[in-house]
Amino acid sequence: MSEQLPDVQASRPDVTVGLNRVGVTGVEKLVKLDREDRRPIVLMAEFEVYVDLPSWRKGIDMSRNMEVVDEILEEALGRRQVRVEDLCGDVAERLLEKHDYTSRAEVQMEAEYVVREDTPESGRPTQFSADILASATADPDGTHEEIGAHVVGMTVCPCSQGMSESRARDVLRDLDVEQGVVEEFLDRVPQPGHSQRGHATLKLRTDGSPEVDLVDVIEVARDSMSARIYNMAKRPDEDHMTYHSHANAKFVEDCVRSMAEGVVERFTELDDDVVVTMEQSNDESIHQHNAHAERVAELGMLREELNGGNGDSIGRTNGHAG
Repeated sequence: MSEQLPDVQASRPDVTVGLNRVGVTGVEKLVKLDREDRRPIVLMAEFEVYVDLPSWRKGIDMSRNMEVVDEILEEALGRRQVRVEDLCGDVAERLLEKHDYTSRAEVQMEAEYVVREDTPESGRPTQFSADILASATADPDGTHEEIGAHVVGMTVCPCSQGMSESRARDVLRDLDVEQGVVEEFLDRVPQPGHSQRGHATLKLRTDGSPEVDLVDVIEVARDSMSARIYNMAKRPDEDHMTYHSHANAKFVEDCVRSMAEGVVERFTELDDDVVVTMEQSNDESIHQHNAHAERVAELGMLREELNGGNGDSIGRTNGHAG
């Protein structure tokens, strides 16, 4: 009988420094989410799985991370109405059970989610894809789950549009158009501004109750920009997107604030301590740089600010995002 192999991971390291996150990344798994009276959602998901490591231990049991992911996913296939954030939470909690030397486990999942929809004017069937962002952290105090989405849209710069409007006003006056007609025309026909592709990310971190509808998250993120975009578009649809985006010009900062407003209006049933992460990045069309804005805050603080409360507390609310 061969001698038992030594457990090298459990030995003491040469440098006794603890680590916050040790684990595996790029774990690809097929995830099936059953829904009541509807076709199941099948996702090709990529997972990242981590635990913390104390200073006195050389390494984690890496194979256990993979074993837990496989176990939970197989169990999920036998259940109905599974939410991806619950899936991450189950894996995180099981990791704590499997690794008795850890105090914190973290699981992240990303997958592409396809939404069926119709084009805005021609009514043609098409599809829109969003990136699902789900995660969970588990520690002795409990489990926190996060669900979110990253979507793409269109924005128009109000600054350049304002300059175009000023130019149009001057030309119309030179053509002796009456002032009232000039203002009515400019009010009804939005002037050009440089447009860009926008990237909106919205995430909500909760304790798992009440449930957050992923579709609602996607809708709020898409509506935060100047206009939605569509994979397939006929001429009337292109005209619709161009007109509505220029009629709703927004800076990158405006998009984040619109996202905050949408979260407060849509998620009225959520508790004040839900942590909301909102990010907007624009691929600038006339600059070599891009624009970015973000906000992390508890939902209660956003409600207070939008109801006329003090908005000068960003540093305090950001402290809850860890």
